[in-house]
Formats: sequence, C-alpha cells, structure tokens
Amino acid sequence: MVTGDVPPAEAVEVKVMPAIESKPKDKKTTGPKFTKVEIIFKEERLYALKDAMSKLGITGMTVSHVMGFGIQQGHTEIYRGVAVESNLMPKVQVDIVVSKIPVRDVIDTAKSVLYTGHIGDGKIFVYDVENVVKVRTGEEGYDALQDVE
Repeated sequence: MVTGDVPPAEAVEVKVMPAIESKPKDKKTTGPKFTKVEIIFKEERLYALKDAMSKLGITGMTVSHVMGFGIQQGHTEIYRGVAVESNLMPKVQVDIVVSKIPVRDVIDTAKSVLYTGHIGDGKIFVYDVENVVKVRTGEEGYDALQDVE
C-alpha cells in the first residue's frame, strides 16, 4: 500500500529512454548470433546438467520450477504413501543464452545427460534472441554475455 502526501507519479523522476530499434528484416545481421536454449526435464537430473554445462563453458543459466504434461497426459504417482492422479508433472526449466559456445554442443550435452530412454526425459527448445543487455554495466550484444570483470 502506498501512503504519503505526494502522488507516486509526481514523486518519482521519470526519464524517457530511446526505444531499441529493431534491425530491418531485409538487411543481413552482422556480429555474433544469440540463441536461447530452453530445456525442460525431471528435477533429479538438475545438478548433473548444471555440472555438464559448467564443463562445457556455460557461465550462466536460469532455473525455474514448472509444471506441465506431454504426450503421457500425466500419471499416477505416490504422494505420502497415497496414489494420486497427477495431470501436471513437476519439472525444471533451464534457460541458457549462448553466442560463443555452439548451440549444437549445448543440445548434445543436454541430451547425453538427460537421456534415460523413458517417457518424461524432457524437451529442448531453441530460440533466436535479438539482443542481450547486461544491466550492471550497460553492455549489449556479445559483450553482455561475457563474464569478464
């Protein structure tokens, strides 16, 4: 709850920043390409994946707990000794943005760590990223992904 004599719109200095202009689609993009690799899998494989990505040279990843289902439409699982029909399965989602490390290396490493041959091993999604901005330094593009002090 906001309290005080001055409305928030008047109390906070508003700075207008120029919008980031998109590159025209008809021009070739110069510079490094950025790719987001999103991996969804069972939580018990998280630390094995993290360790494998660190060995590959990945210096940052975002991990989120998510719930969902795939082709199996959920399944019965045991919760505190009772069988429970579960339509949404708990999973982990890891997001990694790369430019220096080849995307194929990230995918192949993830596949080798996560593969069990059973339903629910996970999915890997690959997206193009337009830009990366490091908030602390203001660096953009390739430099924003490098962890150099």
